[in-house]
Amino acid sequence: MTEISRLPGPVMDLWEWQYEGKCREADPTLFFHPEGERGSARRRRAEAAKAICATCPVLEMCREHSLTVREPYGVWGGLSEEERTAMLAARLRKAG
Repeated sequence: MTEISRLPGPVMDLWEWQYEGKCREADPTLFFHPEGERGSARRRRAEAAKAICATCPVLEMCREHSLTVREPYGVWGGLSEEERTAMLAARLRKAG
C-alpha cells in the first residue's frame, strides 16, 4: 500500500493567493521594466507598480514568495529587484 504521508500536498493551496493579487487587474508592463529603461522613467514605473501593491490583500505572501524563490525581475510584493536583493543580503548577514 502507498504511504500517502510522503505524497506532495495539494499544489493549488500553495498558489491560490495569486488569484487575489491586485496586479491581475493591472497592466503587467508596470511590474517589469523594458530593456534599457533607466533613471526617472524606471523609478516612475516602479512607483506605479508599488502603488498597486500597497492596496493588495496578498502583499505579504507575494513578497515572501519573491524572496523565497529569489525572483530576479520585476516588482513583487511592493519591492523592486534592488530592494529584494538588499533584503536577502540583510537576512544572510543576520543569519550568519
